[in-house]
Amino acid sequence: MRLDDILVSAAVKHPGRLSSKKRLFSELAQTAHDVYGLPRDTAFAALQERESLGPTGVGEGVALPHARLGGLDRVRGVFFGLEAPIDFDAPDRKPVDVVFALFAPEDAGVAHLKALALVSRTLRDPGLLAKLRANADPQLLHTLLTEAQRSEAA
Repeated sequence: MRLDDILVSAAVKHPGRLSSKKRLFSELAQTAHDVYGLPRDTAFAALQERESLGPTGVGEGVALPHARLGGLDRVRGVFFGLEAPIDFDAPDRKPVDVVFALFAPEDAGVAHLKALALVSRTLRDPGLLAKLRANADPQLLHTLLTEAQRSEAA
């Protein structure tokens, strides 16, 4: 699995300031609807439900919200670089400004876990995070993400 298999350039955004985690989830769900045709309200509710089980902030200003949805044929991703960080109850207590959301089929099992591991591994690179934070252009952000994984594999 590769990042460009789950993340299309249209699903990469730099939405500016979002006031809360709830607003973030709303924008992620709207983008998933606009780009992949996912039902907006269902995607939003699934993100909220997963987050109620425990925060998806992983530290260093990164969050990996994820949800399983019916009607999906494969794992899909949405990436946001936030203008201003928001509180995410991350283990290191740092607010989040890099968000990679995953939407997986209900029966994805291993594919969902592989996608989470792939995104987590990619976003652990401090150099890549610095580049992502220094850029607001969605096309460049997509290129940075997908190229980082390709060079990692080489």
